[in-house]
Amino acid sequence: MHDTSTANDDQETRRLLANVDVDVEEQVKSNTKAEPSQRKWKKPALVSLASLGLLLLGGVSYLSHQTSASGGGPREGYLWNGTHEFKRTVILVSIDGLRADYLDRGLTPHLLDISKQGMRAKFMKPVFPTLTFPNHWSLMTGLYPESHGIVANSFWDPVSNSMFVYNHPETSLNASWWLGEPMWETAEQAGLKTANLMWPGPPVTSTGSSPTYYVPWKDKVPLKEKLDQIFQWVDMDVEGRPELILAYEPSLDQAGHAHGPMSKEVNETLRSVDKFAHSLHHEVLARNLSDIADVIFVSDHGMADTRVMEWILVDDESILGSPGDDEPTWEVVTHTDGWPNMGLRFRAGTDQRAVLSKLMRATRDPRHIGKFDVFVTAAYTGRSGLGDGEEDVAIPMPERYHFSASERIAPIWIVPRLGYALTTKAFGKGESHGDHGYDNDEPSMHAIFVAHGPFSTGAKGIASRALSSRTLDTGEPETVRAEEGEVNGWHSIANDEHVMQGFRNVEIYNLVMRLLDVDNVAATNGTVGFWDGYLEV
Repeated sequence: MHDTSTANDDQETRRLLANVDVDVEEQVKSNTKAEPSQRKWKKPALVSLASLGLLLLGGVSYLSHQTSASGGGPREGYLWNGTHEFKRTVILVSIDGLRADYLDRGLTPHLLDISKQGMRAKFMKPVFPTLTFPNHWSLMTGLYPESHGIVANSFWDPVSNSMFVYNHPETSLNASWWLGEPMWETAEQAGLKTANLMWPGPPVTSTGSSPTYYVPWKDKVPLKEKLDQIFQWVDMDVEGRPELILAYEPSLDQAGHAHGPMSKEVNETLRSVDKFAHSLHHEVLARNLSDIADVIFVSDHGMADTRVMEWILVDDESILGSPGDDEPTWEVVTHTDGWPNMGLRFRAGTDQRAVLSKLMRATRDPRHIGKFDVFVTAAYTGRSGLGDGEEDVAIPMPERYHFSASERIAPIWIVPRLGYALTTKAFGKGESHGDHGYDNDEPSMHAIFVAHGPFSTGAKGIASRALSSRTLDTGEPETVRAEEGEVNGWHSIANDEHVMQGFRNVEIYNLVMRLLDVDNVAATNGTVGFWDGYLEV
């Protein structure tokens, strides 16, 4: 039988295959380092932008709260919205599972309107594996999973001899698992205040740093409640107001798993999160903060349709099930990490070369050709050359995945291609109609990036000046060429000339730090100078 050294492996794989949501109980209370102010600004009336302009021109205070010490403008080092002092602010919102091409369905008019007023990317590439926890920590740290340590939603760590399970608070909230420096820690070290509304990750890092304000994970929280919490922070006195606000919303991902990305349930949820984005944007405009606060919507990954897919039994006789002469079988496997992929760990003394040889033969079996790949990582202890033939050479994990150099990454990985899923006879077929975790080059795995605020205004200004200063050989403005592809990092589509080319999500950390004018930043896997063409020097 399959030898499992912990019950967590079986429990987690069955949960994933069955698509059963397991709520993370609220184990950590709000951070007591600083409590949100109980004073609230009066909610602005819903008026047109024209009416708002008349109110401001007429000298009417649209918001009821304390003004600056001088009463007529901001103090040095502060910004001014016409009535109140502010510091430069970033609101970063993650909408879990918002696939990049969901924006093409005609169901997100508000997000598209925000992007046209601001900017968006053609797509944002998640890290591999395209799973929630690795990607949210990459967004926070600018690091690949092999560097920040969260290599899957659930995985075995041979150093601590323990299992990380994302929905077990005793591990998922334990700072020792989470390597790297999240952006809120960098901001706090720079003297800024930060707020975290359920963003996946620990409430306190291994260095003891924590956000100024922290709201722990709780499932099924209404979007209106999250919106109110965000603006409770925005409406605080300037001395207590956070300059970096992080928020997380999982409902679209949950609908995608349960019903599939092409379902009416996903479309309905997509409309809901689009209305949430509109409400958030409206509240920012109502406070006259469009030149002060950058609002950035991102997602962690996309979603593949798995209603019709082929299940591959890894313990089948054609892969690892049938023993040969001194050949290993599924019985030597002790842990499987990173579903829908399978990172394999083995009993002590297992000949990894023999396991790999058997798996490589399975990839050439006519029954399995083109369905999955087998890769080795830095933890692999077998010989690279498996035999005399070229086909028996071990294949390293693709370099573009940046997923090898960590003790937490299993030595051998079976990676299914899109349209296929791995399982065993004991686990059976799952009930999920949508899934992710696949190759991050697959369009269905791509995420979104939408931004509005002073950053997007400045970036589009830079692009416009650059394009207007150059002409084609024919004498036509270079914007004509933008209709056919990329020009200076921009891609033009119908009705929107300012769409960024796709980029990796490990660039987000450096963007947010630059927007907040934080110079002393952590080392990341982001590209040096990536944002130079989009930001004023």
